[in-house]
Amino acid sequence: MNKTEFITVAGLAITLLFHMTQTEVCPPSCKCKSLGEMRGLLVDCSSRKLTEVPALPVNTKRLYLHNNSLASVPPGALDSLRSLEEVKIFDNPWNCDCHILYLKLWLEDISAPSIANIRCATPAPVRMKPLMQLTGNELRICKRFLPIKCLEFFWRDLVLIAGAIITLILAAWALKFLKKLVCQINLSQYAYRRYLLGRRTSKNHKIQ
Repeated sequence: MNKTEFITVAGLAITLLFHMTQTEVCPPSCKCKSLGEMRGLLVDCSSRKLTEVPALPVNTKRLYLHNNSLASVPPGALDSLRSLEEVKIFDNPWNCDCHILYLKLWLEDISAPSIANIRCATPAPVRMKPLMQLTGNELRICKRFLPIKCLEFFWRDLVLIAGAIITLILAAWALKFLKKLVCQINLSQYAYRRYLLGRRTSKNHKIQ
């Protein structure tokens, strides 16, 4: 085996190993079961006293995370589970502050029935309230971000307004310049016609 063939084989082996690691390796804290013809996995991480979501195989079809100690899910942690069909994630002490929005939106897109069984544990004002009924007004911590967001929108709108004003000024200036140019051209043509008419009249007088 020459050097080129060795590099090729090694590259394929590394790629295969990476693919297997990403798609087939079961988290140590969970039990995984093949679903056969469905070509996916049932990943059971329930009742494991988990405080965070483990790294999950991308071919997970059914995910059970109920009855754990999960308080939040980091943004993007579940985005790779594109073939997911069933989720059980209830009976966890969810902290329903701004950080719960990722899980709420993700469940609404992926498994709307699952969100109906999720209730908030903290903070006190929303304790035992269903996550699906949570509104922006109840996420008090989000108010800290409101002035920043409003400021961002203000500057964005200000730039857009300034751009529109500058565009109108330039358009008005161009229109005014165009009208002036047209007037000058018309005057030049009128003067030239007067000149030609004067020359013809002068010639006629000389001939007579």
